[in-house]
Amino acid sequence: MNTLTKKLDFGKLSLTILMLLFSSTMVMPLIWMISTSFKIEAEVFEFPLRLIPRQWNIIQNYSEVWGEKARFGMYYLNSIKVTVLTTFFQVFLSALGAYGFSKVHFKGRDKVFLLYLATMMIPDQVTIVPRFVILQRIGLYNTHLGLIVMGSLSVYGVFLLRQNMIAIPESLSESARIDGANHWRIFTQIILPIVKPGLATLAILKFVWTWNDYQSPLVFLNKVELFTIQLGMRQFASEAGMYFSLVMAAAVSAIIPLIIVFIAGQRWIIEGIAAGAVKG
Repeated sequence: MNTLTKKLDFGKLSLTILMLLFSSTMVMPLIWMISTSFKIEAEVFEFPLRLIPRQWNIIQNYSEVWGEKARFGMYYLNSIKVTVLTTFFQVFLSALGAYGFSKVHFKGRDKVFLLYLATMMIPDQVTIVPRFVILQRIGLYNTHLGLIVMGSLSVYGVFLLRQNMIAIPESLSESARIDGANHWRIFTQIILPIVKPGLATLAILKFVWTWNDYQSPLVFLNKVELFTIQLGMRQFASEAGMYFSLVMAAAVSAIIPLIIVFIAGQRWIIEGIAAGAVKG
C-alpha cells in the first residue's frame, strides 16, 4: 500500500512539474514584454536574452507612452467608455433574452430559440458590409454609440445565460406568481441573484472581447479622437517606429485593465463552475 501511494505521489509530482514547465512557455512572452518595457532600446535584442535590465528605463519609457504627444490616455478613456457600456448593455439584454427563452412559456419558443441560435453559424465578417451601410444610414457611423449598439446584442450571451436559468426550478417562479409577482419582479429579484456567477462570467468574457476588439473600430471609426486602445496601439507603433521598448510599454499598459477585471471577477467564475458541478 505504501509503495502504491509513493508511486501515485511521484506521478502527481511529475505531472505537476511537467505542467509547470509547459505553462512557463506560455508565460514567457508576457514576461519578455514586461521586461522589454523596462529596458533601454539597446538592450532589447541582446543575446543571450536578459530578463533583468542592466540599465532601467521605466520612467522614461512609460512617460513617453503616457505623454500628451502619444495621446495614449485618450485611447484608454475611449476604450473604457466603449467597453464598459457595451459589457453592461450586453449582459442586461442577454439576461432579458435568456429569461424569455427559459421562463416565459409561449407557442414555438424552443423552435424560435433554435432559429436564433442558428445565426451563430454566420461569420462576423459576413455582416460587416450590411452593418456598415446600416450605421451610415442611421447616422451612427464613426461614433462610439454605433460600436456600443452593435456590441450589445449577442447570441452567445443569451445561450450562456439561458443554460443557467433553465437549471433554476420552476417552483420558484410559480410561487412568486402566486404571491402576485410579475415577470419583471421575478426576473430582477429571483432569477438574476441566482445566476450572478453566469452574469459575471459573461461580463468578463465580453469585457475582454471588446477591449481587444480591433476589427470593429478599424472598420467603423476613422477619427483619431475616437480611436480605441487597439487602434491607438497601431497608431503609436507607427509613430514610435522601431522603438520596441516603447511599443512594449504601451502593450503592458493596454493589458492592465484585463488583469484587474480577471482578478476581481475570478471568484464569481469559480462559484459558477462549482455551482455547475453540483447541479450536474
